[in-house]
Order: sequence, then C-alpha cells, then structure tokens
Amino acid sequence: MIEKCRALYVKYEEIIVYLIVGVLNTIVSWAAWFLCAYTILDAEIVWQNGTLSVIQWVVGVVFGYVMNRKYVFKSHEPGIAKEFLQFSGGRLATLALDAVMMILLVNYLGVDKNISRILVAVLVMIGNYFISKFLVFKKK
Repeated sequence: MIEKCRALYVKYEEIIVYLIVGVLNTIVSWAAWFLCAYTILDAEIVWQNGTLSVIQWVVGVVFGYVMNRKYVFKSHEPGIAKEFLQFSGGRLATLALDAVMMILLVNYLGVDKNISRILVAVLVMIGNYFISKFLVFKKK
C-alpha cells in the first residue's frame, strides 16, 4: 500500500505539490489581509478595503512565485526578474478572468454566487497552473 502511494506521489508530484502550495498561498495571503485589516487598515473604509485586496494579491503573488519556482516547477532559470514578471502577468490575467467570469455567471447567467465562486476558483487554479507550467517555468 505504501509503495502504491509512493508511486502515485512520484507520478503526480508536481500537481500534488502545486495544490499544497496553493493552500499555503491562500493561508499566507489571507493572513496578510487579516494582519493589515486588524492593525493598520480598516476594511470598513472603501479605499482601505481596496488597499487590503491589493496587499493580499501582492503577497499571494510574491509567495506563490517563490514557492512555485522552488518546490513545484523547480526552476533554475537565472533570469528571475523576467520570470517573476511573467508569473505576475499570468496572475493578472487570471485575476481578470476571475472578475469577468464572476460577473458573467452571477450577473448575466444568474448562477448562485457561492457556486460561481467555487467554479471560478477552480478555473483560475487550472489557468494559473497551465500558465506557470507552459509559459513561465517551461522546461527547455
């Protein structure tokens, strides 16, 4: 049984580690939001709530880049700045996808907002994986 589990892990290591990193990334970005919301910013003030979202997104992208580079895709690319910009651009693209899909599903198609949130989160996660694998951390 242990050998079967080990074989499955080896076969699907990249995807398994990607999912683990995704959970950690969510925890870290939410922690950044809560830390700022309960110390220096107030989510009840509109511009500060927007600022909290930006902080959360930036922390998530930076943490996600480091973890994906090192543990998921094991990149040794010397051009870290270029790679980070590509990673950030990919995350901006899926952020836009997130917003457009939520508006489309909830406001135009009448899909429940909670179901839409889950569907869109899955689409964004898949999009982020493929952008990272084939555009950012592509093997040469």
